Amino acid sequence: MTAPLEAEDYRNLLVSALPPAQDADTVEPTLLNLFTPDTHRLALHVDTTVVRGGRGVGKTFWCRSLLDDQLRDIAAEEYRIDRLRSLRVSPGYGAMLKPDLYPGAGELASLVDSGVRAYDLWNAVLLVTLGQPELQGAMEWRDRIAWVQANPGARDRTIARADAEAQGDSTTQMILFDALEHLHRDRTQADRLVAGILQLALEMRLSTKNIRCKIFIRPDMFDGALLHFPDASKLTSNAASLQWTTTNLYGLFFHYLGNHNSAESTGFRAWTGSWTEHAGRHLLPSTLLGDEQVQASVFSDLAGPYMGANYRKGITYTWLPNHLMDGVEQVSPRSFLNALSMAVDETRGKYASHPYAIYHEGIRKGVQSASQTRVNEIREDMPWVRTVIEPLAGQQVPIDQGLVLDLWAASDLAGTLGREAARANAGGNGAEVRTGPRYPDDYLRLIDELIALGVMRRRKDGRIDLPDVYRIAFSIGRKGGVPKVQS
Repeated sequence: MTAPLEAEDYRNLLVSALPPAQDADTVEPTLLNLFTPDTHRLALHVDTTVVRGGRGVGKTFWCRSLLDDQLRDIAAEEYRIDRLRSLRVSPGYGAMLKPDLYPGAGELASLVDSGVRAYDLWNAVLLVTLGQPELQGAMEWRDRIAWVQANPGARDRTIARADAEAQGDSTTQMILFDALEHLHRDRTQADRLVAGILQLALEMRLSTKNIRCKIFIRPDMFDGALLHFPDASKLTSNAASLQWTTTNLYGLFFHYLGNHNSAESTGFRAWTGSWTEHAGRHLLPSTLLGDEQVQASVFSDLAGPYMGANYRKGITYTWLPNHLMDGVEQVSPRSFLNALSMAVDETRGKYASHPYAIYHEGIRKGVQSASQTRVNEIREDMPWVRTVIEPLAGQQVPIDQGLVLDLWAASDLAGTLGREAARANAGGNGAEVRTGPRYPDDYLRLIDELIALGVMRRRKDGRIDLPDVYRIAFSIGRKGGVPKVQS
């Protein structure tokens, strides 16, 4: 197969079609970028309450898509979920500022720090959504919560009436919760707020037929909420995870290339098979969507077949996702597209005469960039991970578990974690704040926790490995591996 356009034409398409900033809060869902991977169907099912996913896997994208009537109808058709067509959807919490529907982060902090119960707070949000007359208009959330606390009977009657009305209309009222990492800067308080959401969601699922909550949440935050709301484990039976297979990732990439308004995009579609048009956007041929051999052939015409002179250097199609994979074998589309964007920029800047649109050295640079971004994200989400990995800097993986334990002991890791926790608790309200791992003094359990997070993995021979997406930016080596990012 020969590409009908020159390499520079495809570089122009790649630069124009790929989203410029891989940030969930800046990439709004549209007809052109709506992509429906087969692995996400369960997450959109109406009765799926908890949707788990790490950074960059599509939580906010799907939340905002469900709030859009047109995009929701398209998802209903392509996923064959008819109930999505009969939803009334409202946000219960999100990154967007909507003080009439839910309190913002600043007001939440004030409410929680003054002792307001999370369950009462989210009940007030629910009743505002359901149209409780006494809670409408310009009203402080503190006063709304006080009304809910003083009128439990009215609260139950409103929910029962709304459920019956939805039954009569053959509709379902759905309240969406997203951006939960912004609930409160104190992780323990955030866990309590999430537990309150889960408690309300479980109650609606068990006591109503037509009022549902859908909660988009990071796995570690869901686990943290379990500590404050044990019954939340009942929600795990129908929980879904936003996962991406290799074919999903490349399908998303090709979807972007085929849905850009340009002559190059038209040429790409003509080159890659029989695309169909539906609801204002172009859909990939089934082979380009789900056949690894076809995808690999197309990608090798864009980026070359190998990561060097021959297959011993790696096959480009598999090399890229394999080096972005975390310890639980997951790749976020944000990291994937970030790496490709950087690869194109590197190729344009240093290898403009290269016969392929993407040069393999650019792909290596893209993986370095994606690694640095992923490490920055985990530093924000769980700062203690950086503290734990730093004593391993300069080592090579795979590494003997005993050496990991020795390095941690020599650096007094437990003491460092304890001092960090003490600083986080200094000046607090007397309640202990957990800012680090669950077992800072038990290094074997600490390894297990890092494995669960995908930061580490254990090989069959017992040695400890770090996936490249973390290893590179943490300055840990691997013989023959991608070098670390140079500062």
